[in-house]
Amino acid sequence: MAEELELEPVGKKGGGKKKLIIIIVAVLVLLIGAGVAWFLLAGSSGEPAKADSTEQTQDKEGKAEPKEVGEALYVALPQPFVFNVPGNQRSRLVQISVQVMVRGADNEALAKQHLPLIESVLLSTFSQFTEEQLSTSQGRENLRTAAQQAVRDALTPVAGKPVVERVLFTGFVMQ
Repeated sequence: MAEELELEPVGKKGGGKKKLIIIIVAVLVLLIGAGVAWFLLAGSSGEPAKADSTEQTQDKEGKAEPKEVGEALYVALPQPFVFNVPGNQRSRLVQISVQVMVRGADNEALAKQHLPLIESVLLSTFSQFTEEQLSTSQGRENLRTAAQQAVRDALTPVAGKPVVERVLFTGFVMQ
């Protein structure tokens, strides 16, 4: 009455196919990674880098002449700015870490030489903003733009040129 049935374990049939699929996927991922690495490392040298470091200017006759801009260098201000801003109910504490972007080693040296002036200008610019303005991303961008313009305006008479291309906030905390 009782017949013996042959039962096979469920997981053994497709095991070889799963291993093959995993190996193929791993090889494809490695090949794609190697291709991307080669493209970024070997394919990025040459003309595109030179195109970024020159700027076209026009002289009196309207001829375009390339003007060497220089490499972008970053000068970190030694300490973050910590200050109070007025708010509706109470004042808030703000901490901003700042770096300035300059072009070329000569501008880097000028920025380092005039760090006290840059810090003073930034602190006076930061104190003009309120908590409501700094609580939005547009307000923080307005602060960065105002700080950038103030630093450039302050450095131009002292150094003879704007020196600083951009003011960057590398840290922004408001409590």
